[in-house]
Amino acid sequence: MYQQHFGLRELPFGITPDTSYFFTSAHSQEALNTLLVAARSGEGFIKITGEVGTGKTLLCRKFLATVGEEFVTAYIPNPYLEPRTLMLALADELEVPLERDVDQHQLLKSITQKLMELAAAGKQVILCLDEAQAIPIESLEALRLLTNLETEKRKLLQIVLFGQPELNRHLEVDSIRQLAQRITFHYHMGALSRDDMDFYLAHRLRVAGFTGARLFSQAAVKRLFASSKGIPRLVNIVAHKALMLAYGEGKQQVEKKHVALAAQDTVGGHAGGPGAGLRWSWMVAAASVLMAAGSVAWAVLK
Repeated sequence: MYQQHFGLRELPFGITPDTSYFFTSAHSQEALNTLLVAARSGEGFIKITGEVGTGKTLLCRKFLATVGEEFVTAYIPNPYLEPRTLMLALADELEVPLERDVDQHQLLKSITQKLMELAAAGKQVILCLDEAQAIPIESLEALRLLTNLETEKRKLLQIVLFGQPELNRHLEVDSIRQLAQRITFHYHMGALSRDDMDFYLAHRLRVAGFTGARLFSQAAVKRLFASSKGIPRLVNIVAHKALMLAYGEGKQQVEKKHVALAAQDTVGGHAGGPGAGLRWSWMVAAASVLMAAGSVAWAVLK
């Protein structure tokens, strides 16, 4: 790829939630602080919402990596599960020993016993549920009942819901109004601001090993913000493609035209146009030729 060309150790704009790339903007740090304060205060339910691509999963991973040793954490990335299966997933995360074909009563009893043992050992248990807007209503009610378990001081289980804004509508259902009332900490994640964009790009490039001067021109950054609307996932996708295009031309800096063409090829990039796919294919082919030429030159030198 283009790492060697730009002096990078690794690709800087991946879309996997790597906590080393967590960007501490004012908003993301505020969201993380909200989680940490809520967790340490022992609240039963905490809610984090945000549009698609705003970094909820990365925030969740960062939170799990940041809480202290006094916490035992469980993480369920796909909670679209009926109540029994969700309870089995929680038991698995907490390493609760279960008999084969355990009945519902024994399952809940075993989870409760594990939670009490951890509390006696001075541990707080936090369950993080990603994509929480997909949790069935009956499963949310089962989770609420679990949070009824408490000592004289605090809850035995805290639950953090990470979800898209649809989660808010989900929680308006009358049958789970008791759960909604228990959410005492809530944070909504927004997009990056224009002022954040330069720092965001510089941060990810620095983590990836870049030590040079500005890699994205001012015009390129402005175009990147316009095409991505500050949504981190879109920023990453378009920036990655723009770097490929700059590499394909043998350039050492990403220009506005590279970002514009990359945005045209990206769904949600707000810049689609006829012929975009054709031009993108041509540039990828050019990059492939350069990579092949570099490989041949390296073989000759060896």
